Amino acid sequence: MSDIWIALGLTVFAGMATSIGSAIACFANRTNYRFLSIATGFSAGVMLYVSFVEILVKGSDSLVLAYGERWGAWINTASFFGGILLIGIIDSLIPSAGNPHEVHTEEEEAPLHDRSAPLPDFDAIAADPSRAAPGAHDHRVAQAKLLRMGLFTALAIGIHNFPEGLATFLAALEDPSLGAAIAIAIALHNIPEGISVSVPVFYATGSRMKAFVYSSLSGLAEPAGAIIAYLALRTFLGDSSGAIPPQIMGVLFGGVAGIMVYISLDELLPTSRAYGKGHDSLLGLLAGMVVMALSLLLMK
Repeated sequence: MSDIWIALGLTVFAGMATSIGSAIACFANRTNYRFLSIATGFSAGVMLYVSFVEILVKGSDSLVLAYGERWGAWINTASFFGGILLIGIIDSLIPSAGNPHEVHTEEEEAPLHDRSAPLPDFDAIAADPSRAAPGAHDHRVAQAKLLRMGLFTALAIGIHNFPEGLATFLAALEDPSLGAAIAIAIALHNIPEGISVSVPVFYATGSRMKAFVYSSLSGLAEPAGAIIAYLALRTFLGDSSGAIPPQIMGVLFGGVAGIMVYISLDELLPTSRAYGKGHDSLLGLLAGMVVMALSLLLMK
């Protein structure tokens, strides 16, 4: 039972990191874009390394033991690409305006940091490629529509965070030290997501506190998703004692590896590149891989 509480605690920690991003957007004097670039790159490095070196291998071991070397390898590979397909479908169902990984420009965030800052000229931002960033939205639309955009972004992050929460929870349940590493990586990845929710909600309501609260609440989707998925797995796929069979865990680990690889390549690295300069994202990526590799070696 203590393993479940540890896994749940790590999942809550990872999910609530959206509050850090929201606090940076709403209450800090300025946003440190270089930090965000390196942090998201670091998170991608951790996720990519641990997915291929540890999680996919764990899945393969369980499946080979259950189905033999040939079919175990096939099922593990299918699980990996199935995870990529699942998160890809979720991503495709969310319009770009509500995508939690779209980057906001520095001009968009300025009024959150400084009450005297003028509202940006969004037409100029969109027209000038040197200043434009993916996801620059025109926040002069009707407030009701803006609030819906902010709430929809929070919902989008919630949908994204369901599989992320399950990934953290399952990894921590199998190996708490591995789960801790993944929780830190996902926590770093959730920081810019907190900013993404805060910006449109602030423009719609004019309230930094509401922007902070909505963003923080969206992070609760990770532990909620982990609990719901785990209970469903125990109820419908568990054995007589309620434990999840090793072959099911193997399939889940393959899927989790696919989900994390997709998040890293489609979301984290582009976000890191958008926030950073020069080789910031590459430095973060390599640092994440090195730290994860050393952690795994020291834990053996």
